[in-house]
Amino acid sequence: MTGMELRHLRYFVAVADYGGFSRAARRLYVSQSALSEQIADLESELGVQLFDRSRLRTVLTAPGELFLKEARKLLSGADAAIKVARLSASGDLGEIRIGFFTGGVGPNFPRLIQRFRQSHPRVHIALHEMIPALQWKALAEGTIDIAFTRRLEVPYSNFLKSEVLRKDPLYAVLPKNHPLARSIVDIRALSHERFVMCVRETSPSLFDKMIELCSEAGFSPEIVNTANVWSSIVLLVQAGEGIAILPANTLQELPKTGLVFCPLKQKNASIELVMAWSPDRESTVLSHLQQLIREAGGKV
Repeated sequence: MTGMELRHLRYFVAVADYGGFSRAARRLYVSQSALSEQIADLESELGVQLFDRSRLRTVLTAPGELFLKEARKLLSGADAAIKVARLSASGDLGEIRIGFFTGGVGPNFPRLIQRFRQSHPRVHIALHEMIPALQWKALAEGTIDIAFTRRLEVPYSNFLKSEVLRKDPLYAVLPKNHPLARSIVDIRALSHERFVMCVRETSPSLFDKMIELCSEAGFSPEIVNTANVWSSIVLLVQAGEGIAILPANTLQELPKTGLVFCPLKQKNASIELVMAWSPDRESTVLSHLQQLIREAGGKV
């Protein structure tokens, strides 16, 4: 049945529904001869007579009756497939897998996701929390479609796309009794301090930015302890291990007991939050989410 097309099935169903070639031809806006030829081709392809043409009114044969039921199923499935394809092409149907990390996104992120759910109810949204380095790997492997992450590093920056959403200012995390507390801190004044930092594997952008700022200030920081998460960094500062430098947005949800958070004087004391994706997997659904983020001014 390799020569059979959907057009043959639609013509066949029309002749059956309208009880003859003449009425079906008028409904389909084709000539009666062309319609008869199409049905003859279908019968030849099947090797089965579908209509009894010996009577005044064209009627289905017994095989034609059974074939009609199956033809309706095939056409219904084809119509559903066409609808799905068009919805997908318009971005109203599909799936989007979103990578994010705590401390990178803020209180507006859940609201934006909820807005996207409401405007695209047929799109399945999957949220995946992961550290930036794992987000880049997931984008490269195609296990997520978009990431709210830190600035991409080589080799990922060579083939992934990204767009800066905002710059998070960096703050010094100091004990309340520290001489520099309650002021804007020049990082050069911290040259003799002991530092607590996130391990580079967890936050490479933050680690590198910290080293860069200290280097520009003319010193190499004395790193006395490291941790995997920012809450642990704050805990270590509370315990008297040293001081820390963290993005301002991460400090909103962290305990402040015995601590002060002081902005840094340096103009470049900030770290970027970016929206990243793979150009190999761009889609209309992805484009719609990106547009929503841009309309929100990148406030995620």
